[in-house]
Amino acid sequence: MEDTDELVAAARDALADAYVPYSEYRVGAALRTADGTVYTGCNIENANYSNSLHAEEVAIAEAVKNGHEAFDRIAVTSGVRDGVTPCGMCRQTLSEFAAGDLVIVCDEGDGETSEYTLEELLPNTISLATLEDADDRDRDADEADE
Repeated sequence: MEDTDELVAAARDALADAYVPYSEYRVGAALRTADGTVYTGCNIENANYSNSLHAEEVAIAEAVKNGHEAFDRIAVTSGVRDGVTPCGMCRQTLSEFAAGDLVIVCDEGDGETSEYTLEELLPNTISLATLEDADDRDRDADEADE
């Protein structure tokens, strides 16, 4: 529990750096690497929204930039403590670097959290194997057409 509390606290601290002039919805994330190092991120909005950065992405980018590619736990919080979970795009990004057993801690407020595994939130992720299987099927179909 202490481990979770510290990760949630780090995610909450990251809220202070969020740049959210459009939605005013602050999100913070704290990502723990396999060796125990914690990287935080916050959402950074852009007027066209599609170029906005999500807190989880910012944390992952910082960790990868520093040589980490294995993660075991992430905490996500919002300024309103509504149990926010990573969006689909962030789930897919997490799956690039973490296994399905990655623990995702969602801050419900008042000391309450919900926990999910990445596999629960994204059961059929797109992966290198998925892409290779699709290439094989395309190649087989092309050969059958010849």
